[in-house]
Amino acid sequence: MIITTTFTVPNREIEQILGIARGSTVRAKNVGSDFLAGLKNIVGGEIEEYTRLQAESREQALQRLTKDAERLGADAIVGVSFTTSMIAQGAAEILAYGTAVKLK
Repeated sequence: MIITTTFTVPNREIEQILGIARGSTVRAKNVGSDFLAGLKNIVGGEIEEYTRLQAESREQALQRLTKDAERLGADAIVGVSFTTSMIAQGAAEILAYGTAVKLK
């Protein structure tokens, strides 16, 4: 599966647009991470626990996006973007979306 943020695939022609493909996950922080984050707020620096949580969430959303595009019969996903939104106190959704296409 070709995944790109551009709206074309170099040296390939889009034959058919199959629709929007999407993948998301909702993740929550945990008490341990919050405690360590509180300490980091005092001394400053990267909150590595949250960075790791975000990275894992993006990867899971990307995997689900790919599965959705495969379900549509796509060869590629173009115009891929990520967005995030707070669902509840301490929980956020990561959404990956793009256009599933069939290439010539």
